[in-house]
Amino acid sequence: MSLSKRYALLGVVGMLAWQLLWQLRLAPSEVFPPAVAAGLAVAPMLPAALLATFRRPSAVFWAGVASLLYFCHAITELWTTPELWPLALVELALALWIIFSGNWDGLRAKLFSRFGAGKG
Repeated sequence: MSLSKRYALLGVVGMLAWQLLWQLRLAPSEVFPPAVAAGLAVAPMLPAALLATFRRPSAVFWAGVASLLYFCHAITELWTTPELWPLALVELALALWIIFSGNWDGLRAKLFSRFGAGKG
């Protein structure tokens, strides 16, 4: 597994930890019990975490798919809940981290092969 894919999986662990911290401690839900909100918050990333546990190559793909949901959630929180903007920015950064690090090998091959720069 490449270093960039390992960074993506590190981002998966970070996202899971961040969602639990957000939902259980920093800003618990006013609508759902905190445990239910935390379960719903980590649910999209659980398949990727489970696949990573079994060292499946598709774990990074599914982490990227789940990160698109977290990206949308972060943007929505930024616009609709101004008092939670720092929490949403961390979620946004983690989502982008997972998306770009999971795709870095392909991006590098495509971009740098055009310019003849080799590996970069």
